[in-house]
Parts: sequence; C-alpha cells; structure tokens
Amino acid sequence: MNRLQIVLPREKFKSLKDKDLEALIKEYLPKVEKTLKAEREEILGEKAKALEEKLREMESEFEELREFYKKALKDRELMMAERNRLRKENEELRRKLEEKKRELENFHKS
Repeated sequence: MNRLQIVLPREKFKSLKDKDLEALIKEYLPKVEKTLKAEREEILGEKAKALEEKLREMESEFEELREFYKKALKDRELMMAERNRLRKENEELRRKLEEKKRELENFHKS
C-alpha cells in the first residue's frame, strides 16, 4: 500500500489525536474529490477558452493570408498581361525598326 504523509500544525494534531482518522478521511474524501474535480474543470475551462481564442486569432490570420494571396494572384495576372502587351509592342516596334532600316538601306543603295 502507498504511504501518505500529512503534516499538521501541533494544535490540529492534538485535536485529532483521539479521533478515528480513517473515518475522518472516508468522510472528507468525497468533498476533496469534488473540490479537485471542480478545480480541474476550471483549469480545463480556462485552457479551452485560451485555445478557442488562439483558434480565432489563427482563423483571422488565415483569412488575411487568403485575401493577400488572392490579391497577389490578381496582381500576378495583371503583371503577366502587361508583360505580354509589352512583348507584343516590342515585337511591333522591332518589326517597324527593321522596315525602316530596310527602307534606309534601299534608299542609300539607289
């Protein structure tokens, strides 16, 4: 059997000296268990509240990231469209430049 050591003030010890300790323990044990259960539930309730708050914060951050990602994708699409537009414009300008060069070469040859 496990051993339990209880430290009491001298006056309390003297008052318990002639009493049946086993009967006292059996009498108070349900109250102690109830108190410990209530304390445990309180602690678990506080932890649950803290975890719920953390979850709400994380959900909020996740939503912010989702919005940022959507905006980044939209910006990327705009940038790709602008890049393609600039490529086409650049090709057109190169084509016109080549035409001008050929015209100038033909003009100088004549």
